[in-house]
Amino acid sequence: MEIFGIIGWKNSGKTGLMERLVAELTRRGFSVSTIKHAHHAFDIDQPGKDSHRHRLAGANQVLLASSRRWALMSELRDAPEPTLAELLAKLSPVDLVLIEGYKRDSHPKIEAHRAANGTPLIAADDPTVLAVASDTEHGDLAAPVLHLDATQEIADFILRATGLQGLEKTA
Repeated sequence: MEIFGIIGWKNSGKTGLMERLVAELTRRGFSVSTIKHAHHAFDIDQPGKDSHRHRLAGANQVLLASSRRWALMSELRDAPEPTLAELLAKLSPVDLVLIEGYKRDSHPKIEAHRAANGTPLIAADDPTVLAVASDTEHGDLAAPVLHLDATQEIADFILRATGLQGLEKTA
């Protein structure tokens, strides 16, 4: 199972790029899973639903299942946030896991960057950022710069970097 990250500051285009990459890579026949890091409290459950009531009652884990999908929610309570490695170990095997966020971890990454945001490039100081996907030129970078909307080119880069290039199951 190969892993590759998409990082960047807020509103840099990470989520849109992730969405396009998942669609492109699955179109090529790869199995893809994703991990998204949230920096704030979030909840996929809905107040008043049975599963939410189970959690509020104190359940450590609640598993919801239907004929279409299942989801396992784990309450950390006072436990530390799991590491990326611990979360990866919970996933079923796939060809590629795309990770949105976790910019400080050591896996290979592409940085999404929008000039209008005025944010500094993470790639300038981080050797794990192998390329930048941007809407502007960055001629002073050692890492290659791809256009933020060049999804096929970015997918090709990730496949080369992970050793998956040439293993497409469909054209």
